[in-house]
Amino acid sequence: MDVILEVFDTFLSDWVYATLLPRSPSLSAFDPTSTLSASLKGSHAGWNASSAAGVGDVSGSTWQFSPASEYFSVQPSKYAYMSRWDRDNLYRQCATLYIITALFGIVVYFLFATLSYCFVFDKTTFQHPKYLRNQIKMEIRQTVGSIPWMAVCTFPFFVGEVRGHSFIYDNISDISHPILSIFGRSWNFLQFPVFILFTDCLIYWIHRGLHHPILYRRLHKPHHKWIMPTPYASHAFHPLDGFSQSVPYHLFPFILPLQKFAYIGLFIFIQIWTVMIHDGEYVANSPVINGAACHTMHHLYFNYNYGQFTTLWDRLGGSYRKPNAELFQKESKTSKEEWQRQTKEMEKMVVEVEGEDDRTYLPEAKKVQ
Repeated sequence: MDVILEVFDTFLSDWVYATLLPRSPSLSAFDPTSTLSASLKGSHAGWNASSAAGVGDVSGSTWQFSPASEYFSVQPSKYAYMSRWDRDNLYRQCATLYIITALFGIVVYFLFATLSYCFVFDKTTFQHPKYLRNQIKMEIRQTVGSIPWMAVCTFPFFVGEVRGHSFIYDNISDISHPILSIFGRSWNFLQFPVFILFTDCLIYWIHRGLHHPILYRRLHKPHHKWIMPTPYASHAFHPLDGFSQSVPYHLFPFILPLQKFAYIGLFIFIQIWTVMIHDGEYVANSPVINGAACHTMHHLYFNYNYGQFTTLWDRLGGSYRKPNAELFQKESKTSKEEWQRQTKEMEKMVVEVEGEDDRTYLPEAKKVQ
């Protein structure tokens, strides 16, 4: 996250904080006649850490630029030294990381959900008898309303990371951890499957716990409003529900080492995967992978397939349900008989789980003919 923060600071935050909280009224970031502004005119392309430190001294700042990574860095502009809240200020980091978390959460959601909707999503889902009126609008509304609250819970993890309290590393030689004494540099490769297995295990138990009657009605039921989800349902949760299922991702680097660019890559992968398992395109008919077909079984029948990436913990926990074979054949997937069978069993399950079905489905005229 420190790499993303560095980029965000350089191209936006430095200017914002220099404007809102200038270091000195006499050294305004917008005063072209000020001594500081004059001394900083010209190209910044040739700046390095030492020259930046010199500018910091001129403005009275004690902060000095240190690249977030030896593999990628963007040099700061003059504005980085012109605010009372420099880049190391805790309050500034909290405010900026909250904005990044909320803003990028919404941007990433719309980007990947829209790409999936346009190029992958099976739009015959619209004709399913359990597809809701105006469902996509409701999914988007719920997501946009929830992400800012999920960000409140999430950004403290990012603050801890950028302030050096996690095992996120740039170069594996930069940190000390017991597991590195066993695996050494091979951890650069092992961290990926370990991350998947670690988070898959914790998400399974968290997700299953959210189906306990006490928590289900209060937290998880809003996500199960979408019996036949679209990609836009991928992040449509109650804020505490969505956050609780993301905790394993944030917890991992505080327990085990994780390379910072691997962290960014895995974050993107998680967003794509979360959309994929809601896209209604049943590609993976695998006994191991918990793909869209497995997750559809969860939305239809509630008490099965709690896993995120694999079926391992569902099998061990006795909650695995093999996807209907008809889902993998185009003709039978959208047949009236298959949808009626799904509907009949789903309606029985919803009474057992929720007591009654309070959803408003498509008008009868738009149901499968």
